[in-house]
Amino acid sequence: MVVAAISPAELRQRAWDAAATVTDPEIPVLTIDDLGVLREVEVIENRVEVAITPTYSGCPAMNMIALEIELALERAGFRDSHVRTVLSPAWTTDWMSEAGRRKLREYGIAPPQPSSGRRALFGVAEVACPQCGSVETEQLAEFGSTSCKALWRCKSCREPFDYFKCH
Repeated sequence: MVVAAISPAELRQRAWDAAATVTDPEIPVLTIDDLGVLREVEVIENRVEVAITPTYSGCPAMNMIALEIELALERAGFRDSHVRTVLSPAWTTDWMSEAGRRKLREYGIAPPQPSSGRRALFGVAEVACPQCGSVETEQLAEFGSTSCKALWRCKSCREPFDYFKCH
């Protein structure tokens, strides 16, 4: 029986797919791929190198994410892996996938507005309520359940909700 060799591209894709299954410990409905935190996966002489970028430079979840990536890779058969944190370029909500934005909304967190860039740092024009869809909302606090979210309230349905902040 002849066993076909796995191409470097296929090996890299397998490693990417394994790493991409890791979820954010603070928002478990999102994978690091959904968030755009998973930046690069390389396989060099059977060693997997993974690059991740935190949503915030002081994100407390990054150590847990790195450990979970190593475990996911090991379960997929990659015994030698290394995860490195890349701070430049800085993460932006523009890196989030549309599936990630949908998952946030379904989870009850208002997703960031796409392509808002740095102007979002000076305020958000409209944030739609993830429960009822109304844009009659107001910010209650700059920080919500985590530092990457702000606390908002819907004036229509009166429900509080987190808004995933743009940057």
